[in-house]
Amino acid sequence: MNVLVIGTGAREHALCRSLSLDPAVTHLACAPGNAGIAEVAELHQVDALDGEAVAALARKLDADLVVVGPEAPLVAGVADAVRAAGIPVFGPSKEAAQLEGSKAFAKEIMAGAGVPTARSYVCTTPEEAAEALDAFGAPYVVKDDGLAAGKGVVVTSDLAVAKEHAAACERVVIEEFLDGPEVSLFAITDGETVVPLQPAQDFKRALDGDEGPNTGGMGAYSPLPWADPKLVQEVLDTVLQPTVDELRRRGTPFSGLLYAGLAITGRGVRVIEFNARFGDPETQVVLARLKTPLAGVLLAAANGTLADLPPLRWSEDAAVTVVIASHNYPGTPRTGDPITGLDEVTAEDAPHAYVLHAGTRREGADILSAGGRVLSVTATGDTLTHARDRAYRAISRIILDGSQHRTDIAAKAAAQA
Repeated sequence: MNVLVIGTGAREHALCRSLSLDPAVTHLACAPGNAGIAEVAELHQVDALDGEAVAALARKLDADLVVVGPEAPLVAGVADAVRAAGIPVFGPSKEAAQLEGSKAFAKEIMAGAGVPTARSYVCTTPEEAAEALDAFGAPYVVKDDGLAAGKGVVVTSDLAVAKEHAAACERVVIEEFLDGPEVSLFAITDGETVVPLQPAQDFKRALDGDEGPNTGGMGAYSPLPWADPKLVQEVLDTVLQPTVDELRRRGTPFSGLLYAGLAITGRGVRVIEFNARFGDPETQVVLARLKTPLAGVLLAAANGTLADLPPLRWSEDAAVTVVIASHNYPGTPRTGDPITGLDEVTAEDAPHAYVLHAGTRREGADILSAGGRVLSVTATGDTLTHARDRAYRAISRIILDGSQHRTDIAAKAAAQA
């Protein structure tokens, strides 16, 4: 199978790594990719938001499958252009991707499907926002209606901060605060059959102890020792399948990766948000535990044949990912700094720990930082504690001036396991 992956981040590196290990994959390409992906896939330049350009590249490479990683190309309709060219694509249509592209649309779908979620108001004026904030009270949850790379949500007890974020958005969704731990659950779907993956938990705040500003994600782990064993089946029955059924009923079938961000509240499971693609950094730990070869599963979703596949096989091992971020992230990150120690990780820690590149570029023999989140250091072990120890040992070998990472990823869960 000849596979083309679209994207540049650690999520795409994780996808490419898994695809490169799949014996069915005879050729792997990624566009635009990054310095780490170049080690497992052939890189090509393309404007990831230009559907015609992506389709043309897929035709040129004679691709049997195109995997669209990030949300922006999906919302821009890239998957539609590839489908129109007659090439199987893993990723929803532009219309179905509005499940992530518009928080208001997602709420509408959830209402139609009877999916449990937070009560909310859609606001377009400062007056409406003030009224909604007053109705729910603190802590305030204010979400930009559109795409914001995982950073469009403010949760605060400061009314002025909540109003300021609402005023900066064209349209916002203001909703009640959901208490309880958060879980990310991915599912692969062809528009009818829904196959859930293993749950993961990510860490959104920049600093230890869940302090500091919201980020795109600073780390993740799987499995969740504290979660109810029946959680995946419950979410499949009450959230994932009804959502896919509702989208199909409306004539906008969703095929690809459906990501449910969940809160396990005192009143039961509630959906915080939907995404229309693999989440970063949860993908890194979920794929680290998947034993079933990936390409055939993604192709079955693209071709509408998921129901024919045997159940997915999973490793019993735990996986932990820790993100190394640039100086000043999630503000304006410093870039262009050299990264050293990557070869030492490969020599000393592989195969149980490895580095997935996010914001990197190659300059001659050097790897330089090129974004906010620079690397995802991922490790597996027979326990969460073992996986954590391996991840942090690998991190200790990596030098990136001014970089930051959390030291408490999966610590609480490991202590509970």
